Amino acid sequence: KKSNIIIPNGILKINDHAFEYCFSLSNITIPNSVASIGNGVFWGCESLSSITIPDSVTSISNVAFWGCESLSSITIPNSVTSIGKSAFSLCESLISITIPNSVTSIGESAFHWCASLSSITIPSSVTSIGDEAFLGCVSLSIITIPDSVTSIGKSAFEGCTSLSSITIPNSVKTIGERAFVNNLSLCAIYFNNNPQLERIEPYAFAYCKAIKQLVLPSSIKYIGYSNFADELEEVYYQGTI
Repeated sequence: KKSNIIIPNGILKINDHAFEYCFSLSNITIPNSVASIGNGVFWGCESLSSITIPDSVTSISNVAFWGCESLSSITIPNSVTSIGKSAFSLCESLISITIPNSVTSIGESAFHWCASLSSITIPSSVTSIGDEAFLGCVSLSIITIPDSVTSIGKSAFEGCTSLSSITIPNSVKTIGERAFVNNLSLCAIYFNNNPQLERIEPYAFAYCKAIKQLVLPSSIKYIGYSNFADELEEVYYQGTI
């Protein structure tokens, strides 16, 4: 039997793991009085399909919605500034999500294995994409990374097998280890002669077998081992490594 919960107005905080493994919880209403949603609050609520986060909430804590496999969409209000570690990990039905311009960081494994997530726009307020942030998002075909991002974390887009092209903005200085590894559909990487990109860590683009041609900016000082696929036919680079 599915159940709905209405949290009464006046509640200021939902404590850590408050609704953990409430398997029948399908809908919950959070009042505007709530400022904080604790760690793992809805961990494993596999029937949760609908939730509204009020404008009073400023952060989505670690593993807040981990394993909410029925959650298909969610709107994050403009009051939220950070998305915690594994906040939406294993939300396998999540098709779309709106990240507001108030968010400055996307935590480690934030959308790890969100297998149905097909597109996402990262707002210009975000400066870092955490390790494994979108690892295993096999349906992700479109993503926009803004010029505000300076680092792409380790395994950030590993195994995003539907991603066909990616533009690395001019603000990025480092592409982390295994950042785009095993992206079998990735055929185009646009660096746009990035003047700041200095490091491509090991395995960052390993096994991206659809890439045939690559133009690397002259700013690069380090390319880690096992980068790019054996099928790569042409590389253009005028810098010094």
